[in-house]
Amino acid sequence: MSIDENDFQQLKSEIDAWVRGPGEVWAERIEAEGDVPRALYEELRDKGWLSLAAPVELGGRGIPFPRYLELLEIVSRSHASIRMLVHVNNGTWRAMEPFANTEQRELVKKAVTGEVLVAFTLTEATAGTGADLRSTVRREGDTYYLNGEKHLITFGVKCDYWLLFARLEGTTGRDGTVALLVPNTGLPGAEVIDDSHTMGVRGTDHAILEFTETPVPVSARLGEEGQGLEVALGGFLLPSRVSVAMSAVGLAERAQELAIEYALRRETFGRKLAERPVIQNYIAENYADIAAARALVFEAARAYENGAADAGALSSASKIVAVDMLARVTDKALQIHGGQGYWARNPIERVYRDARAQRFEEGTNEIQKAVVARAVLAEYAATAAAAASAAPTSPAPTAAAPTPTATPKAEARA
Repeated sequence: MSIDENDFQQLKSEIDAWVRGPGEVWAERIEAEGDVPRALYEELRDKGWLSLAAPVELGGRGIPFPRYLELLEIVSRSHASIRMLVHVNNGTWRAMEPFANTEQRELVKKAVTGEVLVAFTLTEATAGTGADLRSTVRREGDTYYLNGEKHLITFGVKCDYWLLFARLEGTTGRDGTVALLVPNTGLPGAEVIDDSHTMGVRGTDHAILEFTETPVPVSARLGEEGQGLEVALGGFLLPSRVSVAMSAVGLAERAQELAIEYALRRETFGRKLAERPVIQNYIAENYADIAAARALVFEAARAYENGAADAGALSSASKIVAVDMLARVTDKALQIHGGQGYWARNPIERVYRDARAQRFEEGTNEIQKAVVARAVLAEYAATAAAAASAAPTSPAPTAAAPTPTATPKAEARA
């Protein structure tokens, strides 16, 4: 979908000005209170920043995915909880919309416009890839009875709905997985435990959810039985991993900016830090790291937008590269600050803490590497098989002509 470039650049400027001004005020309040105020959510909603990427027919602004990432890049320079609000609200509709029926589609529209908050509810303490889900449902008539536990569920305490994934009792792997839109309304047997005390990303609520024979109507299911992981992995996780990669780029840019400002300001032994070769090396390495990761993120975004066959592998690859880059950049940025950077009064301290969360958000790099390796090996095997089947068939060997018996004269000539 095309967008007016002047309007888009104006929107970028508007977001950048907010991040550097009111966004920093909100960040200080979040750090002080350990909570994201409802007023902040409403401000972001009213600005339309929670519905940037969704199509116009759902109530969004219809900004194409690669261009939306340019906006998320800017937002990610702010507090991690502010980024999280924008990121999650601009992504959950992708999982729901392709599978929603007419009634559910109205809920999707409310999620897009920020009227309701939907929490993506896949992660479990004893399962790591999605295919090994242990939360189960048992169907009795028009009701599923849900049992199991979820943890590390972002917005799982304050959300209006959980987009929850489980499996039919007795099934394994992808078979029997289901996606359910479960209302967070005090359902029988549902316990919500606030688990929000974290190293970074302070203010964003995280939940442990325990379900014991919790009744959920079958009408709450998105798609068919067996499509649960299709909803989770293709609809949300694939583009979300690219978004997390871009958020790593944005936060790295903020770390680099803080490091440069400090290096230009700080003097030791009569010289600015920025004049010292070792500091210049750090800054140059950070610049190259950020630029390389940013380029791969946009390649992954275009692959997703175009439905390319390697979109999944590029999505995971972009996250691998970007979060490793973020670790290196923030570490060097903190080192440039010296001991000063370790104190909470300096913004780099918060940036350093927030950066660590992206190492496991939407799957650890260990999982991403498994995804990439599986895709690369499968592509190689398919290419080799295609080449083998296309090779011309060699003709059947013919019987060799009998060797003539040498005559005595011939033997003599030989």
